[in-house]
Amino acid sequence: MSPGPAPAPFADGRRQRGEDNRARIVAAMLEIVHSGEFAPSAEQVAQRADVGLRTVFRHFQDMESLYREMSAAIEAELWAVVERPFRSEDWRERVIELIERRSEAFEKAGAYLRATTVVRYRSKVLEADYARMTALMKEILKRQLPPAVAGDQLKVEILDLLLGFESWSRLRREQGLSPKRARETLEAAVRRLLD
Repeated sequence: MSPGPAPAPFADGRRQRGEDNRARIVAAMLEIVHSGEFAPSAEQVAQRADVGLRTVFRHFQDMESLYREMSAAIEAELWAVVERPFRSEDWRERVIELIERRSEAFEKAGAYLRATTVVRYRSKVLEADYARMTALMKEILKRQLPPAVAGDQLKVEILDLLLGFESWSRLRREQGLSPKRARETLEAAVRRLLD
C-alpha cells in the first residue's frame, strides 16, 4: 500500500505558523509573569506575543488553559534541576544536596512560583498542579531518608517545610538573604534537625 499524498505546503505553513504563535503566546505569558505581573490579562499576553486576542483564544480555550501550559513549562524546568543523580551515598548529605538543588530551581523559577501562589486560589488547574508538585517533592525527600527517619512523621513534615518553596521565598524576599545565605540557613537548620 503506497503512502497518501504529501501534505500541501500551504497546510504545512499554516500549521507551522500556528505552532509558532502558540509558542510565542506561552513565552509572552512567562515573560510577563517573570517581570512581576502575576495575573496578566489575555490582552496583555496578546500584545506581548504580538498576536491578536482571537489568536490567543484560538490556541487556548481560556486563561486557565494558558496557566496550565505555563505550569507545565515551569515544572519541566524545576524537575531538570531537582532530579539529577545524587553525588553522595550518605542520606544526610543527599538531603543537603536536595537543598542545593531546590534553591537553584526555586531561584530560577521564583517569579513563576510566586505567580502560581497568587493565582492558584482562583485556578483549579494551578491548584491541582501545585498540590501534585508539592506531593512529589515530599516523596522525593522521603526516598532519601532511611526507614527510621521516613517513619517519623513530625521530622518528615519539618523537613518538607524547610525544603519547600515557601521557606525559600521567605528567606529571599521577606528576610532579604542572598541565595548563598538562604541556602546556608536551610542547611544549618536541616543539619541540626538530623543530628
